[in-house]
Amino acid sequence: MKPQELKRLSKQKADAAVGFIESLRHTKGQFHKQPFKILDWQGKIIRDVYGTLNPNGYRQYKHIWIEIPKKNGKSEFLAGLGLKGLCADDEQEAEVYGCASDRGQASIIYDVAVSMLDLLLEDEPELKSNFKVVQSQKRIVYYPTRSFYQVCSSEHYNKHGLNVHQVLFDEIHAQPNRDLYDVMTFGSGDARTQPLYWYITTAGDDPERQSLAWELHEYAENILLGNVKDPTWYPVIFGFDPEEGRIWKGWDYELVDPKIDGKDKGKQWESRRIWKLTNPSLGETIQEDTLEEAFVTASQKPENAKLFKWLRLNIWSKYRSTKWIPQEKWDATAGLFDPKKLKGRECYGGLDLSSKDDISAFVRLFPPTADDPLWYVLFNFWIPEENMKERVKNDKVKYDQWAKEGFIKTTPGSMIDYSTIESDILKLRDEYEIREIGYDPWNAYELAQKLVEGGFEQKQLVEIRQTFKDMSEPMKNVGSLVRDNKLRHNGNPVARWMFGNINILADNHENIKPIKDKKGKNRIDGIVALINAMSRGIFHKKPKKSVYEDREVRVLEI
Repeated sequence: MKPQELKRLSKQKADAAVGFIESLRHTKGQFHKQPFKILDWQGKIIRDVYGTLNPNGYRQYKHIWIEIPKKNGKSEFLAGLGLKGLCADDEQEAEVYGCASDRGQASIIYDVAVSMLDLLLEDEPELKSNFKVVQSQKRIVYYPTRSFYQVCSSEHYNKHGLNVHQVLFDEIHAQPNRDLYDVMTFGSGDARTQPLYWYITTAGDDPERQSLAWELHEYAENILLGNVKDPTWYPVIFGFDPEEGRIWKGWDYELVDPKIDGKDKGKQWESRRIWKLTNPSLGETIQEDTLEEAFVTASQKPENAKLFKWLRLNIWSKYRSTKWIPQEKWDATAGLFDPKKLKGRECYGGLDLSSKDDISAFVRLFPPTADDPLWYVLFNFWIPEENMKERVKNDKVKYDQWAKEGFIKTTPGSMIDYSTIESDILKLRDEYEIREIGYDPWNAYELAQKLVEGGFEQKQLVEIRQTFKDMSEPMKNVGSLVRDNKLRHNGNPVARWMFGNINILADNHENIKPIKDKKGKNRIDGIVALINAMSRGIFHKKPKKSVYEDREVRVLEI
């Protein structure tokens, strides 16, 4: 193909790609139903990817790596690209796959694509017969070219034999291993003339630097630095690398001044200039005051500082977990009170059973009343008696002294006696108004059923799975009460020790859950039990919504 013809075709392909994306409409928030506004960084990517051609007229780039902080409009961007691959890429029987670590994450882009398609068909209803959405399968079919868009995840990665035209990998940093990536990329598009593999992700939480995402990040970075030449790869990185003092601005970088905005190294992430350079959609999909609010929270809470740096500035996490709350904050909430005065007061239980040779914990949590704004918590702990001295020696923890002082109850034998725990909880039920008990079903299901046999109603025993979904809100609530000095405990030293052992693990949606400090033989059972109890306490303290708040109004014609 002659250079002039290739140049003309390149412009034509780039214009067509931009034109298709601009024919779509936004689906969410203030931009709902507005024409898709291609931002500068998006426009450059679209034109470069679709308009850079080999001499044979086919696309040069196959692998597009886009690393960008959250809330910069990547979901709608990726959804638009998926629809283009499905129905506007001159490809017969195109297979387009939306991939992520789990089906829920993979469905995010798919759901946006379906909403975009609905709005497109509102504008052009004559095209409705060309498409079919199979919601149960998370699949969109385009009949004119017999093409489809299909959701798949690392939970179901056995996809050999695919004939890939396009893959949309969302948040590849969350992939648990490389299985799905290998299946979707190695040889899957060999029968296609110009397959595309899109990888759009935030930075990863990978201090060991062993993940697939870190491997791909390093490869992309080395291409941008000129250390590697790969004409099939198109890398884009927005983020801050504090170790190298490098601000990635998409296609290039700049080194930060050691005193940028007057900030010393280690504090440079507080610089507003870095915020602007690493968030290319600032002022469009994300506002500066939103970042400012997130920063204020981050500057006050260590766990949120990690999230801000990771998700807002795309800093690759150096530490997998961080300490939760300073020990002195917990100590400040200690205060002797008479448990008997809490009798008759609304109470929620939290249960965390250990393995049979470890510590088990039960918590009673008392929400505030009209006359008392504080939350109160009482702890119960159990440990096997027979091997306790050996545990003191091995763990270097004074279980024996705590048992002598009455802070831990010993149970006979070398294994925890669950019947003792059952009996003690039933006695506490007779003394206190325990409305519900939250428990981890993984190791407490059998005891929960014994408590039902002992007089609790089945509905009073509520499973609290140790997931981000179930743990994040109650853990954040406990944290807020401790920081604001609105929680009272009686200074139990076992609970204090466990509180000091708590680290937090965060996901890329700013959800958190407790994780044990890996050093030594540290335990966190009592605080996990408190979080389980808080899950039920806040559930019953939330204002109850009318069913009509979550339902559309329907008009029936009679």
